[in-house]
Amino acid sequence: MCPATEMGAKDPGKTESDSVETLVLRLKPGEEIFQAIEALLAEEQVQAGVITSLVGSLKTAHLRFADAPEGTMLSGPFEIISCTGVVALSGSHIHIGIADGAGQCLGGHLLPGSIVYTTVELVVQNLSQEWCFERKHCPLSGYEELAATRKQ
Repeated sequence: MCPATEMGAKDPGKTESDSVETLVLRLKPGEEIFQAIEALLAEEQVQAGVITSLVGSLKTAHLRFADAPEGTMLSGPFEIISCTGVVALSGSHIHIGIADGAGQCLGGHLLPGSIVYTTVELVVQNLSQEWCFERKHCPLSGYEELAATRKQ
């Protein structure tokens, strides 16, 4: 459970401190990305973080496309062309863009099951000294959405 008050519309969540820790991890061929991210979050006890960079290539990609009820497993190889996400021990929300050998692009929610082809280089900003991220059910969207709480 996160202490303090949940961020509201009048509090955009800006912070003016230098309490951000940078975590860097290189994944090798055959490793599963989602599991590696979750392991890093657990090892470093990340209550709030953002993916600032995730580049490399995938042998397989497991994505959930917009408004799809289930994920789709894709066979590569693929280049990772973009990735962004809000990550925490309590749950993560990660979007990824990939391109095949012909340059055709796909993107969606990253799901467990995406396997590294040659390498993946991951950089996460750990914001846990000042923030706690949780996932709470939103009656408007029907999904578990971000509930960000500033620590006092």
